[in-house]
Amino acid sequence: MSDIDRDQYLISNEPYYRPVHNEVDMYKAAYDARMPVMLKGPTGCGKSRFVEYMAWKLQKPLITVACNEDMTASDLVGRFLLDINGTKWQDGPLTVAARIGAICYLDEVVEARQDTTVVIHPLTDHRRELPLEKKGELVKAHNDFQIVISYNPGYQSLMKDLKQSTKQRFGGLDFDYPETDIETEIVSHEGGVDKETAHKLVQIAQRSRNLKGHGLDEGMSTRLLVYAAQLVSKGIDAQAACQMALVTPLTDDPDMRDTLSAAVNTYF
Repeated sequence: MSDIDRDQYLISNEPYYRPVHNEVDMYKAAYDARMPVMLKGPTGCGKSRFVEYMAWKLQKPLITVACNEDMTASDLVGRFLLDINGTKWQDGPLTVAARIGAICYLDEVVEARQDTTVVIHPLTDHRRELPLEKKGELVKAHNDFQIVISYNPGYQSLMKDLKQSTKQRFGGLDFDYPETDIETEIVSHEGGVDKETAHKLVQIAQRSRNLKGHGLDEGMSTRLLVYAAQLVSKGIDAQAACQMALVTPLTDDPDMRDTLSAAVNTYF
């Protein structure tokens, strides 16, 4: 048995999440089957919030790992550390999740090196085990354990993509920015503004998303719209709020900034 405090990883308050299609039922069925799940979608469309919501709904602990190119297998699995008494083994987040039966969420997993992500393979098939080679231990995953990964397909390249041997261990759910009415509802609720203001922000975002591949790598995310709405709710002028939350973070190109600012001026 693990002596780790499982309750510290539980989400106590319900995260706000507005279902778009049947993703809640699909995920629940996948969890019941302990199927590893892959969430694919653009930046700021609600993937991480969805995982938090499902962990709360299922009342399961959630351990999130923000993946990056410097992350090693030891960062996930664990390592020996020196202390005053000598060496001590420290479990990594993946090992902790496997021991206590948590949902382990690897956010933007393609940012990690491929030789790092292969350590999850034994946990994503019938074995459901994690070998700790440095420690000489084989961790059998708790019955409640599940792996969830996410990434943005728009950033895929030959150098940054998952191996087929990894992809084909997961069930997949596609995410995208919600339809206008739903996104307006989300921005209004999360940003604390009226529906009319939220709708204008969504329309600005939709214009920016049409520019993806034509000067912009990504359009304005729902997350950025919430930031802009929160500024407006604090009394900031709408145009200034949009400049700070929507235009400036998105691009440094002067012409593209002018284009986005023109869209803002159209609605505010």
